[in-house]
Amino acid sequence: MKAYMKNGAVPGEPVKKDENSRRGNWGNQIEFVLTSVGYAVGLGNVWRFPYLCYRNGGGAFMLPYFIMLVFCGIPLFFLELSFGQFASLGCLGVWKISPMFKGVGYGMMVVSTYIGIYYNVVICIAFYYFFMSMTNLLPWTYCNNPWNTADCTGVLGSGHHLNASLANGTSSLVTGVSEVVNRTKRTSPSEEYWKHYVLNISDDIGNFGEVRLPILGCLAVSWLVVFLCLIRGVKSSGKVVYFTATFPYVVLTILFIRGITLDGAINGIKYYLTPQWQKVLDAKVWGDAASQIFYSLGCAWGGLITMASYNKFHNNCFRDSIIISITNCATSVYAGFVIFSILGFMAFHLNVPVSEVADHGPGLAFVAYPEALTLLPISPLWSLLFFFMLILLGLGTQFCLLETLVTAIVDEVGTDWIIRNKTVVTLAVAIVGFLLGVPLTTQAGIYWLLLMDNYAASFSLVIISCIMCICIMYIYGHRNYFKDVEMMLGFPPPLFFKVCWRFISPLIISFILIFTVIQYKPITYNDYVYPGWSLAIGFAMALSSVICIPVYALYKISRSPGATFRERLKHACRSHPKWGPALQEHRTGRYAPMASEDTVEARPLHQKEELKDELKEEGKEKEKERKDEISLTIQGSNGSTNTNNNPNPSA
Repeated sequence: MKAYMKNGAVPGEPVKKDENSRRGNWGNQIEFVLTSVGYAVGLGNVWRFPYLCYRNGGGAFMLPYFIMLVFCGIPLFFLELSFGQFASLGCLGVWKISPMFKGVGYGMMVVSTYIGIYYNVVICIAFYYFFMSMTNLLPWTYCNNPWNTADCTGVLGSGHHLNASLANGTSSLVTGVSEVVNRTKRTSPSEEYWKHYVLNISDDIGNFGEVRLPILGCLAVSWLVVFLCLIRGVKSSGKVVYFTATFPYVVLTILFIRGITLDGAINGIKYYLTPQWQKVLDAKVWGDAASQIFYSLGCAWGGLITMASYNKFHNNCFRDSIIISITNCATSVYAGFVIFSILGFMAFHLNVPVSEVADHGPGLAFVAYPEALTLLPISPLWSLLFFFMLILLGLGTQFCLLETLVTAIVDEVGTDWIIRNKTVVTLAVAIVGFLLGVPLTTQAGIYWLLLMDNYAASFSLVIISCIMCICIMYIYGHRNYFKDVEMMLGFPPPLFFKVCWRFISPLIISFILIFTVIQYKPITYNDYVYPGWSLAIGFAMALSSVICIPVYALYKISRSPGATFRERLKHACRSHPKWGPALQEHRTGRYAPMASEDTVEARPLHQKEELKDELKEEGKEKEKERKDEISLTIQGSNGSTNTNNNPNPSA
């Protein structure tokens, strides 16, 4: 970060700009790992990964997923961690490595803004379900509610009332199943509760209707929790993640043990693990696997760079990247076992195939799972645990998204006031995020949420990652970066990562981009088809992050010195003289501080000319200061100034 109180600074004196003060802000390395796990492991691991497996034939999705993880996910994860840790700067400041590409950092900020807005709306819905689970009987259990329709058919018989005991619930399954089998069209109580009560969904994306006040209140609670957890910056979030990053695994384990003991659970797990090999050759399966890697690991969001910037310089981020990436993957697979065991249980009692049980998108978490929870003993308790887990998973990611935006703003502005009042900046970002999320709490909010989810963070992430790889490996130079990593870690990057950074990962990313364009299909929500004007807004959101890259590049080139475009371009691509480790004690070798013009020759070739220019400018400023001191007014014997009588300073 550009400034914090320097070590050894005198209290009460003005805070000076200092890029190295962020070092060691983590209490210990466990906090960083847990925060990164909380950032990477989110709601996408609970419903997005199982859904993609569900849609792509179970085990057929696993093979491309693991291949993408090994050759693309882990290398890019390590690249972003080492990038942020080496410079100790956020997603904007790190682009001193090649100032022309600072637009990549702005693109990351835009992506984080979009995700932060709609992600907290999903969290607030989890808050709502959590609050509604504080009852003796879950409100989506039966079809005898005012919001239910004639098509509603619950697994539990409609004769059960609020005072029905849980012991009688199992005996009603036979009646409920017979009703379901005899109905040609079935709408579950949880689905009608989701559509007609929670969302009260409108018939069109342009028909906003009214603001759903319960959802709006939960959104305010969600943003308040995020702000309070980050009120002291990364130090406070580092303490919180001890709980937020570990408790979901406790809940998943409890639900897994309960799930595999249910009737029919084995059928769901078989569907989950049995591949449909004909789909392995389907390019869409590979595209879904790659998109899930980007989504789950958080690559190109800017959060990884920001979190790593708080590490100590010699922290082994290579080890961290392996641990965090594998933990993320394992969590997705583990969550798949939990959900598919429940889906198998539902399919068994409804006498339908597993492939016809679940809805797509958020429905997997807010329709299918709540319905399954009603069939468990002490269902309100299981519901509380499940939605509390969703809240914690979402908050772990939201912490880092908000910290990314705040850190980037503070880094970019860098004034003493904004540095001393970072809490005010955090509050302002939270308030703006809340206001921008209000439209998503209307009756048309679910349409806009899915629009943002499908466009704001889709192929734009792919483009940002690809350009980041090209900049570091080919503009800055792979040899330079390999030496930087070796200076930081004490050993060079393994050969596998060198090859992936230079060749394999960019090629895979390019493949994903080409595939996304060729296989593009407009999004739908169940039977609703999005109108053309809404898709145009979606593309505008997607391009708004990517357009930052060429716009800033042209701006930087136009402001760079040089007589020709080639000279301006060359100058804009050069690393800034201040690029390198933040602490002076780590600026050794080619980053050694320059004391005089003689030491210019010890610097990298591409910095010599720029450093000489800076030396000349510094010399001129010193000469001007010396003249200003000599020309100070001379006090007369009567205390008056005597500038007119002595125009010559040497007198």
